[in-house]
Amino acid sequence: MDMTTKLMNILLPPIALIVLLLILPPYLVLKFLGLIKGFIYSEDVAGKVVLITGASSGIGEQIAYQYARRGARLALVARREDRLRGVASEARKMGSPDVMMIRADVSKVEDCKRFVDEAMKHFGQLDHLVNNAGIPCVCLLEEAPNISDLNSVVDINFWGSVYGTYFAVPHLRKTQGKIIVISSAAGRFPCPRASIYGASKAALISLYESLRIEFGSDIGITIVTPGLVKSEMTTGELRSKAKVESLPVESTEDCAKAIVDSACRGDRYLVEPSWVGIVFLFKLLCPEVLEWCVHGLLFSSAPRNLKKAA
Repeated sequence: MDMTTKLMNILLPPIALIVLLLILPPYLVLKFLGLIKGFIYSEDVAGKVVLITGASSGIGEQIAYQYARRGARLALVARREDRLRGVASEARKMGSPDVMMIRADVSKVEDCKRFVDEAMKHFGQLDHLVNNAGIPCVCLLEEAPNISDLNSVVDINFWGSVYGTYFAVPHLRKTQGKIIVISSAAGRFPCPRASIYGASKAALISLYESLRIEFGSDIGITIVTPGLVKSEMTTGELRSKAKVESLPVESTEDCAKAIVDSACRGDRYLVEPSWVGIVFLFKLLCPEVLEWCVHGLLFSSAPRNLKKAA
């Protein structure tokens, strides 16, 4: 270890602590003032163009309705055209002046370019991009019937957002628009039986935190980490297989309203429902205890290390 590294190891921690203590009070005051400003001067999206992926059901469908009630023009993207047609019809009834449907698969780069191009050709602008499309994956890694089948989870949940963002960025810069990213609490919290799903969502958080710095003030980014929300992904067999039947489930409507409200305020992050944030705090402060508790709750056998100790 060279001398520079040794000095940094010794000096940097106390210096960082002192700096943190000095800047934390004014930082918290500014954060509080920014929060108040967001509530008072929330963005009016009437007439603005919002592109939503995964809009045929679940959170994406309800986000479309929330934007429709606010008078936004919508470009709805999904693979299931029949379901998409019903969502578009309902969005028009709720107040959206113009709704277009685009059948596309976000895991295909050419489809992502096409739906951005079609939205721009139809509307001439793009103000909000909602990267919502995703699929679940519930199984223990060692019990996956075919490991290569898990590629589709990452292709849709992660690359599906990357592709759409890549093609939308030039248009969002022109309008100083926003990107709303639907990640998951599984991206910040260890979720046995959903490890690949959680990894794909954690990758989204890391990506968009970096892109926030790359884009600067040109494009706002709201990263959403929902807990369990009532949808096709959290009902029936999948929820039972994940062994989370005892956990509370938030309504899709409430979650979608919180997401759109947060985006219009310009929030950097949204944890919905807010109590999920307490779990993140436990992970930060005592990760070993949290992992032990989760293992005990989700698996019938005791942790292996405790068995050996006994």
